[in-house]
Amino acid sequence: MLSLKHSFRMAVGSISSSKLRSALTTLGIVIGVAAVIANVSLGASFNQYFTEEIGSVGNNFIIIEGKTSNLFHDYEMEIIKNTPGIVGVSPLSQEVAEVTYLSTVRQITVQGVSEDYEQVANIQMESGTFIDDKDKYMAVIGHDVAYDKFDRKISDKNTIELSFTRPDGEVITQKFKVKGIVDSPETTFVQSGIEPDNRIFIPIATMNEIMGQDYYWGYFAAATSLESIDDVTEELDKRLARDLGVPFRDLDNEDAKPYALTNQGEILEQVNQLSAALGSLLTSVALISLIVGSIGIMNIMLVTVTERTGEIGIMKSLGFKNHEVLSLFMVESIVVGLFGGVLGIVLGVVGAYFADTAMGLPYVFPLDMIITGMLVSVIVGLLAGIYPANKAARMNPVDALRHE
Repeated sequence: MLSLKHSFRMAVGSISSSKLRSALTTLGIVIGVAAVIANVSLGASFNQYFTEEIGSVGNNFIIIEGKTSNLFHDYEMEIIKNTPGIVGVSPLSQEVAEVTYLSTVRQITVQGVSEDYEQVANIQMESGTFIDDKDKYMAVIGHDVAYDKFDRKISDKNTIELSFTRPDGEVITQKFKVKGIVDSPETTFVQSGIEPDNRIFIPIATMNEIMGQDYYWGYFAAATSLESIDDVTEELDKRLARDLGVPFRDLDNEDAKPYALTNQGEILEQVNQLSAALGSLLTSVALISLIVGSIGIMNIMLVTVTERTGEIGIMKSLGFKNHEVLSLFMVESIVVGLFGGVLGIVLGVVGAYFADTAMGLPYVFPLDMIITGMLVSVIVGLLAGIYPANKAARMNPVDALRHE
């Protein structure tokens, strides 16, 4: 009886005798498996990158934006504070100001915030401390503002001059002492004006006093956990709608509400959906290559069967059973698929690593897809070899010997 070990040796010998043909046969499998591995790894890297990016903004954050500039006041902030599941909230106002340091003038976005913003927006300080609600003309500047925007670095306790233009056209100029510099985050997520590197932060009360206003652009809040954030957002939505006169029936109609709510969970879900859709698209393209590769294996195995017809006749005349001949050619087909799968996995892993490095993404080793890639390559080889192996096994030994 022909053993599996002997079948494997014969398969390797047959493949080795036609190296170029075997290499071309496995090319489709190599490309297909490599593309699947690389695409899944890149998708996971993008997903991890954006998850870290979003997490750098704050922990379990909820952004409340007014669709008109004067919608929110202190009363709405109390509503947000008193919503179950909210652990912190900061009002937000934002203006573009002319900032003067020494003799250099730059246009920079200035945000008015409360002291709670440090905690809810996950602000990390490089030096100094964040603003306090008792501060008046104190400012905290982003890393890029301190190091890159001006001819000379701005340090703690330096003085900068901010010029704001009120809605009525009046220009208000005020000097601020730098209280601290925000540490540059490893990631920068730009959502609703949140980009700490390029911002200057001042007390919200000072901002409103300078601008002659008593309203806020919006709020930045934090929920107790990511698991509860959707429930907290829903409850907050109901309370704000009630306060602002939005009918209950319009809670699901975003166009009917004068404000918009966005939370960390929703953004993460959007990122996951986009990553999954992109991964599915790229993987489907890679699967086409696998199908082409399987057809290539089938064709080359049919050629092999034809070339070895005389050998098959001799084997059968020596007493080889149909299932033994079948297993011989099936093993050869599987070995071709497995060889292509191994090369494809190596190419996919290395390609994904270099692509991640080039794009500055965290590298995610796709262990589960490596196992899947091996299984897929074996299955492709198995399926591609069924018809040629059956053809060989069903040959009449007399006809096969006559062919020789």
